[in-house]
Amino acid sequence: MTALPPILLVGGGRMGSAMLAGWRARGLSSAIVVDPSAEAGRLAGSGVIVVPSFGVIPAGFTPEAVVLAVKPQMAADALPAYGRFAGRAVFISIMAGKTIRSVGHMLGVKAAVVRAMPNTPAAVGKGFTVAVAGAHVSPPQCKLAGQLLSAMGELAWVEDEDLLDPVTAVSGGGPAYVFLLTELMETAAIAQGIPPDLARAMARQTVIGSAALLAASAEDAADLRIAVTSPKGTTEQALAVLRADHAWPDFFSAAIEAATKRSRELSD
Repeated sequence: MTALPPILLVGGGRMGSAMLAGWRARGLSSAIVVDPSAEAGRLAGSGVIVVPSFGVIPAGFTPEAVVLAVKPQMAADALPAYGRFAGRAVFISIMAGKTIRSVGHMLGVKAAVVRAMPNTPAAVGKGFTVAVAGAHVSPPQCKLAGQLLSAMGELAWVEDEDLLDPVTAVSGGGPAYVFLLTELMETAAIAQGIPPDLARAMARQTVIGSAALLAASAEDAADLRIAVTSPKGTTEQALAVLRADHAWPDFFSAAIEAATKRSRELSD
């Protein structure tokens, strides 16, 4: 396996640290993480240096990729200094809502920017990332970005950047919806008299097992749902409540629409 080139990671939070773990597994040669938090120190070692700010990045460090993993609200203050790497490095932005144009404006109009939206299962190598390459990204830079992003799980490229807003709503926020479902199942089980420890274990493993079955099956999710739903059985009764007057489908559609709208609001 070819070692990955030097990487500069701006932001060592949950997603940044998940990406770093994936790169290490793929043969990371060297990296610098810029993060002022005390917790970021845990990322150091095995060729990785952690620094608190841009100003203390070693002068001779020349990354081939700069990964922008800061909060979108911090971008305007944090990003401009990194424009000095434009012309050599590809910039990979995982900031929700920030467009290629807006990131390029902060870095310099000729910056090679890839915009991507991963999700938190990246922390265990099971993430799903959707990415789009800006006009100034060369084929070798696109290949490198693909190597870095696929280290977290599955990767899909799209050409229409507008798709990244609903992607953020569905895939980026999707784990939270699954966790909420798990939480609600646990709460409902307790309400029916099941002991809390058993309710928690049952809800978690039901979601985990269902996801594994979905991953192992070539059938659509709808077909798997139908297979579980016996006519006039208990599951059919539960689904009748959830789908009454299209309640669950309508609420879920409205939730995705609201998240998509918010992603667009964050764009500039």
